[in-house]
Amino acid sequence: MTKASLKDILNRLRVRVGLFIAIAVVLLARPTWRSILLGVLISFFGLTIRAWASGHLRKEKTLAVSGPYRYSRNPLYVGNFLLGIGVVVGALSWWVLGLFVIYYGVFYPLIIRRERDRMRELFPQQYEEYGKKVPLFFPSIRKHLPAKGKFSCSLYKQNKEYRALQGTVLIWLVLAAKLIILNR
Repeated sequence: MTKASLKDILNRLRVRVGLFIAIAVVLLARPTWRSILLGVLISFFGLTIRAWASGHLRKEKTLAVSGPYRYSRNPLYVGNFLLGIGVVVGALSWWVLGLFVIYYGVFYPLIIRRERDRMRELFPQQYEEYGKKVPLFFPSIRKHLPAKGKFSCSLYKQNKEYRALQGTVLIWLVLAAKLIILNR
């Protein structure tokens, strides 16, 4: 099996594996009201970053360099990371932490590289300059671009970011329901 085909297989499996892990999280979770509250707060921060990024993203039309893209070339994935950390905290399970580390460690480097290569292909010179000024993943407040562009609600809707909110609310409702059932 070649590297390219392994990457393609992993990319196709990402969503299916994510669904399996979501089910495993619910089964393995041992939440408390305190862990759920803290997890929801962390998740809310991740959702906020995702929403902010989606309101600046014109997929494959222009290189996003405004809003959170001034601090990280992958703010959507930073938001996903925080969402995942929130769920780990809320689930209060070492098993869930392990699943998150494995999932994020296997799939996200692949996704980030694929995204970087696509942006280099679409916007070669612009992306090269952008890459010199803005970190690939972990945001930097010292190294960023000047403010440009405004948040657009229509881009948020067009990018269907509300689905991340729906999925996050669902997982928290299910974890809260599990806690209620376990405490009967």
